[in-house]
Amino acid sequence: MKRIGYSLLAVLAFAAPAAATVAPNGAFISERIFNDCPSSTLITTNAYPALIQFDDTHLSCFGFANRHAWSFSSDGGASAELFKNRDQFSFGATVVLGGAGDGESGLRLSPWWSPYVDGQFNIRTPDGEIAVFGGRLPFYSFTAAHGISYAKGTPIRLSIDYNPNDVSATNPATIVYTAQIGANVYTSGPLAFDHGNPNEPYGVWGILNDARAGGHAQFRLGNGNDVNVTATWTNIVFEAGPTPTETKSWGKIKADYR
Repeated sequence: MKRIGYSLLAVLAFAAPAAATVAPNGAFISERIFNDCPSSTLITTNAYPALIQFDDTHLSCFGFANRHAWSFSSDGGASAELFKNRDQFSFGATVVLGGAGDGESGLRLSPWWSPYVDGQFNIRTPDGEIAVFGGRLPFYSFTAAHGISYAKGTPIRLSIDYNPNDVSATNPATIVYTAQIGANVYTSGPLAFDHGNPNEPYGVWGILNDARAGGHAQFRLGNGNDVNVTATWTNIVFEAGPTPTETKSWGKIKADYR
């Protein structure tokens, strides 16, 4: 058995500082993820962090929807940033969904297997539902819990705060959703993640590795009516926190040095 010398014991006595989550410096745009109306006219504005906008007009096609998304980027918008299960961060934006047509928009925190569709903090017209669902995100309905709904053309401030904790059964990651309409602020409080799939190599008890964060827009088609829908994000903010240092039990450390 290998002996553990003084230098290793010193390392154990003084924990290394946590690595910081990468702070984005741009937005990566993904247009026409769903493209059921390829003849529509899409104008995309990317002036991160002040403004991102998808303006889709001539949505007269028959079918389901056009979908677009943006993701935080740390290389100036060339690619989407991949967040780790143990990263800690919060982000938010003021969102407006408008136009003659209907659809949905909001924020995304999407899993590796569905990076631009699942994991939505969603506002929707015409019924006004405000809810979080899909991917790895714990479900929460602001409409059911607080009796609020979204009115087309109204600014709403949405934010997500992710804390990985120990990403363990005893201390799983938690997430807080916040919605603000005018001066009224509504929050989900901390919601715990479940275990996830234990057979995948992306982690458990949190968002999983290779997650992507940003916003989404899904515009319903007019089915013969020449409608337009616009989704806008302004005052986009991202705050990175320290990534918790992974700890090992003394038994595990001894096993590593056998």
